[in-house]
Amino acid sequence: MAENNFSNNEASKRYELLVEGQIAYAEYIKTSKGVVYITKTLVPIELEGKGVASKLVNLVLEDIKKNGQTVVPQCPFVKRYIALNPEWGSLVENFIK
Repeated sequence: MAENNFSNNEASKRYELLVEGQIAYAEYIKTSKGVVYITKTLVPIELEGKGVASKLVNLVLEDIKKNGQTVVPQCPFVKRYIALNPEWGSLVENFIK
């Protein structure tokens, strides 16, 4: 899974990762104050069990960090990913820590 298959589709308000001709994505809402609410992730059934969701979320968090933003994980998968990868905890908006 190459990072060059990762993009921020701002028109659709979702990060996308193209894998094996399929698109996995994470929907978001961004505020004017630099807070990114990740509301949903979706991985096509054909890609399940291949680590695609974890790769997608990692790339999303890298992008959020690079842009100096913070995250509010509303999606259960993203919440669990951050809990299992505490190095991303510093990106989590303070009021939900």
